[in-house]
Amino acid sequence: MTAPSTHTDSGEPTGTTGKPTGTARESTGTGTGTGARARVGDAVTRPRRRLPDVLCWLSLLPGLGWAVVRFGGLEQGPLVQLLAFTPYVVVGTLVPLGLALALRRFTAAAVAALVTLSLAALVAPRALADERPDASGPEIRVLTANLLFGTADPAALVALVRDERVDVLAVQEFTPEIAVKLDQLGLADLLPHQQLGADTGARGTGLYARFPLRDGGVRRNGGSFLQAYATVLVPGAPPLLVESVHPMAPHSLDVLPFWRADLEAEPPASPDGPVRVLAGDFNATLDHVLLRRLLDTGYTDAADATGNGLSGTWGPYDGDLIPPVTLDHVLVDRRIAVHHSSVPRLPGSDHRPVLANLTLPAA
Repeated sequence: MTAPSTHTDSGEPTGTTGKPTGTARESTGTGTGTGARARVGDAVTRPRRRLPDVLCWLSLLPGLGWAVVRFGGLEQGPLVQLLAFTPYVVVGTLVPLGLALALRRFTAAAVAALVTLSLAALVAPRALADERPDASGPEIRVLTANLLFGTADPAALVALVRDERVDVLAVQEFTPEIAVKLDQLGLADLLPHQQLGADTGARGTGLYARFPLRDGGVRRNGGSFLQAYATVLVPGAPPLLVESVHPMAPHSLDVLPFWRADLEAEPPASPDGPVRVLAGDFNATLDHVLLRRLLDTGYTDAADATGNGLSGTWGPYDGDLIPPVTLDHVLVDRRIAVHHSSVPRLPGSDHRPVLANLTLPAA
């Protein structure tokens, strides 16, 4: 026989003993526990979901900051040295772009693509030849070579001058010892006209030419390096002012003021005046604002004009684990046409020379 069910005053069902069954309380308690566990789970899951976003945006910051410094000409302190490696940074910006695309973070991918394209637009044209100006004067070949405290192979340098039929040679880090060796090896027979300022260490400078020189001299820049200069008298061309350039290297923070002052003191181009060529170790790349300002006065970088602007001239050539960067340049007046440039080897030096084939304007 089934026992009748009863209710307490609170309305809860009771068993045969009249005590509440507790079904409603247990049901309520179970629901509360499930909700709490869900909230804890959401709290743990949300940071995990945000982690890819954080990684994407953090990976963008170095390239974005680099672009701001490069476009703004804001290099200061250690950034002066780092900016020389901008072409490698362009490749590096592909990493955050690939990460953002892989994680389907398309806003971050769009920003990453903008950074990559912006920096690439600055660097890529150096691999493309520019249109040459009309120049109908004589052709000459200009070579610049940093001799690394005079330890470069003098026989190799003389052979390079002979084989490439160099007309004007600019040298830096030109010591009295290597000056004697070059003379003994016959450099003066190939390039008999000279304006020399041999000195110890990295300070020395020199100009050698196949053609007569006038109004020559040697000046000492603020960083203590010497720079030889002279007017080269090339038959059939207007007088050509040439200088062997060597500003202070920005190797430490305390010499940065000298580096800046030396670059700012390099002779500007004179589009309506004398035709100039600056050749040497500028200790700066096309990504340094001071070199770009010098170019803006009316010079063309010979390597950049011929699609060789990414050819390294300093870095690993004496065994250092440094990626090649382009510190050596031949800058020419924009009235001069550049037909070819190359970066040959010079054993014993930590630099590669720069050779440029030029057509001068007619006299």
